[in-house]
Amino acid sequence: MLSLLEACEDYIDRFRGIRISTRPDYIDDEVLMLLKKYKVTTIELGAQSMSDEVLLYNKRGHTAKQVKDAVALIRLYGFSVGLQMMTGLYKSTPRTDLYTAKEFVKLRPDCVRVYPTVIMKQTRLADLYKSGEFVSYSLDESVELCSEILSIFYENNIDVIRVGLHYSDSLINNSLGDNYHPAFKELCESKILFDKVNNQLSNCKNINIFVNPSSVSKMIGQKRRNISALNAKGYTAEVLPDNTLGKYEVRVEEHRHR
Repeated sequence: MLSLLEACEDYIDRFRGIRISTRPDYIDDEVLMLLKKYKVTTIELGAQSMSDEVLLYNKRGHTAKQVKDAVALIRLYGFSVGLQMMTGLYKSTPRTDLYTAKEFVKLRPDCVRVYPTVIMKQTRLADLYKSGEFVSYSLDESVELCSEILSIFYENNIDVIRVGLHYSDSLINNSLGDNYHPAFKELCESKILFDKVNNQLSNCKNINIFVNPSSVSKMIGQKRRNISALNAKGYTAEVLPDNTLGKYEVRVEEHRHR
């Protein structure tokens, strides 16, 4: 740790700060004083779950209380704090994962990352998966769940800086199941927008859907998935930009021919 921090020391003024990631149970006064000395600005904790049962079964080596204690101590020293969670771990359920998200909200982190569990070959989790003891979420189940989790964080003004793993050939070649997609966050945001449209549908079958300009492609969906789903319900829809709408805000209006 010290050798890495010392290597940054001569260059620190060129950057806004240093962001690190560590385990909740590695946080104590001594570590935090050192990190402060070397001008670390943000500490992210690999909390993963706020269920002690899930943490125990996945051999994480820490408890939910240690996450809470670490967040409090990090804040006491004036650092920004981030929390990382994994959905779909062994012995977890959608209800448990939603509980984790809500417990994160109570801790008021400055940012969060959400990672759906991807099973890597030659691991204990892979053995459990092959034996049938561990049943992984499907991609659609993960999108459904994580879209709800994203909405929880967005509604509570918590910045989500990453959803899903970065693409790599190694990840694709050494993983099992179908719970991975290179554009996972976009799938989740597309689902959020579709659900909001669904809640505003009426008997009028010709509609205009207004969204923030940055959300137009997400509203249309990958391979026009959302538009096709609306077509299947009997609706003809056009997606239009509206700068007055927020990131996940949607307005549905009847399409009027001039």
